[in-house]
Amino acid sequence: MNKPLRGKVALVTGAAKRIGRSIALALAEGGANIAITYLNSQAEAEETVRSLAAHDVEVLAVRCDLRDPEGIHQTVSAVVEEFGQLDLLINNAGIFESAALEDISVEQWDTMFATNARAPFLMAKAAYPHLRATKGRIINIGSLGGSHPWATHAHYCTSKAALHMLSQTMAKAWAPDISVNCVAPGMIVQGEIDAAYEHLARKTPMQRNGTAEDIAAAALFFATAPTFITGQLLTVDGGLGL
Repeated sequence: MNKPLRGKVALVTGAAKRIGRSIALALAEGGANIAITYLNSQAEAEETVRSLAAHDVEVLAVRCDLRDPEGIHQTVSAVVEEFGQLDLLINNAGIFESAALEDISVEQWDTMFATNARAPFLMAKAAYPHLRATKGRIINIGSLGGSHPWATHAHYCTSKAALHMLSQTMAKAWAPDISVNCVAPGMIVQGEIDAAYEHLARKTPMQRNGTAEDIAAAALFFATAPTFITGQLLTVDGGLGL
């Protein structure tokens, strides 16, 4: 079987469930050894570890509060100590919240940015020397909301826009040693679909909402594509943003 990532080590943040889990599984299927972080989803993380190990790869799960700079540094150190290297960093962890712009508190704003923009910066900074040593890659998970203003998600959209720009800045600053790209999901659904999501599916040219597997496929592309591809934002939204 084709295993383009055999011998590589990938760290995926927030990968106990949803999109992060699907990304980790896609990378493991490609042969990569996987480290995942989680915060409050220990049971889901343990289940994900079992699913990853079924691909005959080495797996590590680390509890990490991505709002804590020291915790981030310790996590990266633990991954490198366990595997001896780091080749791929996927900054997937993020939070999403709806709120009227005039009602967003300073705490809400800061919490959103701490997870969606500051944490990827700190994680990338901690991983930098290890990724430089392996000519590695960073893949950030942004959002369609980082490119399109959603009136009831101002803090979320602004944090993801910051992540998009951070991706481009890192790509330019850390070339040619590290390639950096960003995947921007559109409306991604799992499980039961309520009426609001059905409405969005009808507005989408591809006539459906996205899945976590769609985003995982995009991440796998950047993980295996030529390193000459860097600084790119790949929107995966079925055409919703057109």
